[in-house]
Amino acid sequence: MHHAATLSRPFSAMAKQSNPPLAQILSVQATLPDVRAALHDVPPSAWLLALVVGAIWELSALLPAWPLLNRAPRGDSHPVVVFPRLTANDISTARLRRYLQLLNHSACGWDQGFNFGPRPGVLDDARDQLVRTFESTGRKISLLGWSLGGIYARELAKEVPQMVRGVITLGTPFAGSHRSTHAWRLYELASGRSIEQESKGHNLPKAPPVPTTSIYSRTDGVVAWQGSVQTPGSENPQTENIEVLARHVGLGFNPSAWWAIADRLAQPEGQWTPFMREMRGRLHGLIYPDPSRPA
Repeated sequence: MHHAATLSRPFSAMAKQSNPPLAQILSVQATLPDVRAALHDVPPSAWLLALVVGAIWELSALLPAWPLLNRAPRGDSHPVVVFPRLTANDISTARLRRYLQLLNHSACGWDQGFNFGPRPGVLDDARDQLVRTFESTGRKISLLGWSLGGIYARELAKEVPQMVRGVITLGTPFAGSHRSTHAWRLYELASGRSIEQESKGHNLPKAPPVPTTSIYSRTDGVVAWQGSVQTPGSENPQTENIEVLARHVGLGFNPSAWWAIADRLAQPEGQWTPFMREMRGRLHGLIYPDPSRPA
């Protein structure tokens, strides 16, 4: 199965809990593992890449942030599928999914083991999972993808928007070239495919025709943050970018990212509104930097 051919083919409850215990989250094992175009060709600097090893901060910050995270808006138990980053599996998103479940979201993993890229059968299985979930629940599905997993989420949503409620990505390099990330060689090694050839024939920067949120960090370290910024377009005004302070491998454990994800997923279907970065005062503004500030 070729990536281009696959993506171009048409695609044929947890109860509410008011005070979910943090222990249930932390006990789950997880692994840490144009001019504009020219700018996007540049990967993050070496010092930012070195900061990736500090991603343990995100995990350790969950405990002091828990009182706030526990106040996040609850969901309506609609299905949420979470796609892991490159070379990671569902264990890497276990804590995040458990948190979402405790907020009354029916979150599940992608059930395909390690993400080594769109190898034969991978996207077929992802499509089948969406179809089965949609048909069994009768509800649209939110797609949440970390890094490469976000590419899957966005492209699948373009194919079957009638089955997708919204898309959220974490550090996903959809707007830059393959050389705007330090992971492109790892991608080719893991998938056995040329990333340059894979991207041909796909308009990755174009947003899916559903509410779409890109969560990114200027201190990502692996992906150039400019490559994760969604450009507004007239075809889909329901797009947004949310900046957090995080490392690439820590985005899935970052408290600010968790709150933003919970806030976005809790929106009633068909009633999307942009994320309010400053609505909770000064502290909220510090957690979510102004994305329009100079680079």
